[in-house]
Amino acid sequence: MANESEAGREGRRAEEQSGAEDRRCQMNDRHAADVETLDAFSRAVAAVVRAVAPAVVSIVTRARAGRGEEEAWGAGSGVVIAPDGYILTNAHVVDGAGAIRAAFTDGTTRPAAVVGSDPPTDLAVLRAEASGLPYAVLGDSDELRVGQVVIAIGNPLGFDSTVSTGVISALGRALRSREGRLIENIVQHTAPLNPGNSGGPLVDSRGQVVGINTAIIAIAQGIGFAIPSKTANWTASQLMAHGKVRRSHLGVVCRTRRIARRLARYHNLPTEYAVEVVSVDPHGPAAAAGIETGDLIVRIADQDIRDIDALHRFLTVWPVGRPVRVEVVRGKERIAREVVPAETASPAAR
Repeated sequence: MANESEAGREGRRAEEQSGAEDRRCQMNDRHAADVETLDAFSRAVAAVVRAVAPAVVSIVTRARAGRGEEEAWGAGSGVVIAPDGYILTNAHVVDGAGAIRAAFTDGTTRPAAVVGSDPPTDLAVLRAEASGLPYAVLGDSDELRVGQVVIAIGNPLGFDSTVSTGVISALGRALRSREGRLIENIVQHTAPLNPGNSGGPLVDSRGQVVGINTAIIAIAQGIGFAIPSKTANWTASQLMAHGKVRRSHLGVVCRTRRIARRLARYHNLPTEYAVEVVSVDPHGPAAAAGIETGDLIVRIADQDIRDIDALHRFLTVWPVGRPVRVEVVRGKERIAREVVPAETASPAAR
């Protein structure tokens, strides 16, 4: 029995040693796989940076200064979207600029002029005096997925060609522009941003620009926002073609208002909110159609209107000059008027 017990112990020790060796092999295999994954990620990021970084520029602005005022300087980022010098950036980067210069990764600096600026989407297109420039391709932000790896390239705090990586953390966010309009379908991501990243590209693993970085939350970490490339593509095409984004307006000043529940039920409204007409431009489209101060706009074309953002959203896509049916509640009446929207002339006209 003693000999058998000794033999059993020897067998168990052999099995334990074999098991430990198997576990070491498995750990080594997992480590090798992790290293390979990290190497593949690093290679992918490096390839994207090599392809896109030459198209990223530093935007240096000099603000207009009045008599006795000191000149103010600003900085941001931009991305070349056409070889003949067209640069996409944020509107707030070039707002109020008296002079603009674009600094390229090859060390050259060229003057640039604003082709068009659109504060409602915080986007602007510049034109630098150059040709044959490396440029980036705008991708399809509709294909983005939460968790997808993205790369931010820009010039934060004056450090040129700074690269940071992160993931898409949310889609469909909304931010207010400086003039109060709602910018929709904002991309939220975790790639670290700093002042100066504004206007720089957010890029996917294929090297396509999927967003234009626009904002950070100063008191938070890992929360950055970008204008989606779909919006940027549409806005840039408008700015390059017309020097501005053509939006319709009704010639009214409005506000969102909650209405009495019984009034909503009486008119069979889907919500207890409507857009109240606060004032009417006497020479505008709404006045010509008979819209009056105090009217509650509840529907345009086939869309229910519950707040001022819905009204802005509709007028952004509705063609200038095309008649549209506007339904308003006036007292106990629900009235329909045909309005011919005009082109927005200034941020004050809606």
